[in-house]
Amino acid sequence: MPWIYLLLAGILETGWAIGLKYTEGFTKLTPSLLTVMCIIASIGLLGLALRDLPVGTAYAVWTGLGTAGAVILGMVLFAEPPTITRLASIGLILAGVAGLKMSS
Repeated sequence: MPWIYLLLAGILETGWAIGLKYTEGFTKLTPSLLTVMCIIASIGLLGLALRDLPVGTAYAVWTGLGTAGAVILGMVLFAEPPTITRLASIGLILAGVAGLKMSS
C-alpha cells in the first residue's frame, strides 16, 4: 500500500506543478484552489507512504515522478520542445525511480 500512496502522491505533485502555471501567480481562484488541494493531498499521501518507506527513497521517487510528469505534460500542454536530451533525461529519472523501488 505505501507504494500506491507514493504513486498517487507523485501524480498529484505533477498536478500541482502544472497547476501553478494555470494560477497565474495565484491570481485565478479556481486553478489556485485546485493547485492547493493537490499540494495538500500530495504531501498527505507522501506522509502516509513514509510510515513504511525510507525517507530518502520515498522523497526521491516522489520528486522524480513529479519532475518527469511535469516535463511530459509541459511538452503536451505548453508545446515545450521534446528534444532528445529532455526525453533521455526523463528516461534517466524513471530508471532511477525504478532502481530505488527495486532496492526497497
